[in-house]
Amino acid sequence: MLKRTSLLFLFVAGHFSLQAQQVIPFRITKHNNIIVKTLVNKKDSLDLMFQIAMKEGSISPERQRKADHLIFNKDGISDHNTVSIGKMTWKNIRFLDNQITGHEADGKIGTGLFEGKVFKIDYDNNQFAIYDEKPDLNGFQPVKIIFDQDAFYIPADNIIDDHQQQEAYFVLQSGYSGGILYSNEFAEKNELSNKLRITGEKKLKNSNAENLIIKQGVLPFWKLENFVFKDIPVGFFTGEQQTQKVSYFGADMLRRFIWIFDADREMAYIKPSKYYSEPHYKIN
Repeated sequence: MLKRTSLLFLFVAGHFSLQAQQVIPFRITKHNNIIVKTLVNKKDSLDLMFQIAMKEGSISPERQRKADHLIFNKDGISDHNTVSIGKMTWKNIRFLDNQITGHEADGKIGTGLFEGKVFKIDYDNNQFAIYDEKPDLNGFQPVKIIFDQDAFYIPADNIIDDHQQQEAYFVLQSGYSGGILYSNEFAEKNELSNKLRITGEKKLKNSNAENLIIKQGVLPFWKLENFVFKDIPVGFFTGEQQTQKVSYFGADMLRRFIWIFDADREMAYIKPSKYYSEPHYKIN
């Protein structure tokens, strides 16, 4: 009887370990940015924007809250910091100084919070979940990803007109409030200025505080695995500044799915979130 009880305990304990997780709450701004409340170095309470395209953290020159306990060297780097969210604390987090961030944020925090772990971005419940093993993937569709220099790349099909379909890789970019933003190379190669219905132009400021002109147009179809978006607003930069080296899959598109990333950063698993069919974000 004792042996059977012990085996049952081991089974239950093993099952619990498989599903064990930590949860980090967040809020979403009207600009689609994810904000996490943090305590840095046990002293500075900061609202940090989650940036999926970076590993470390950063502080904005336009922050509303003090960050007096982050000490930067002459290169604008601060090492060996702690970041606390609720009862969880991470050590040896690097911060960069003077980087522009999203609305309502004092800076940014990246995927270093999830290093070596499976993590979920759950837009339905406004939380991250951290797992030791893959959770239940029922209802999720796998997407092959490339993880390079702390950025996630996904492939998607771009149907520009009746005769032209182009595959392109997009960097997941939660700091860009819009949806699809094309690289200069893709926009010029595929003559987007001539082939898309243009709806307007806007002036944006990048993380280096440089002013850039973005043209907005309508793409007939955009396809990620089995998910197809019709008449989707897209953006691309114009002018002599050829600064957009990669295409972005921005926060407006990210929020339309619930995401699970494996620990090896080789696969993502997605399913529609409650925002899947929401109107697209308009860049102001």
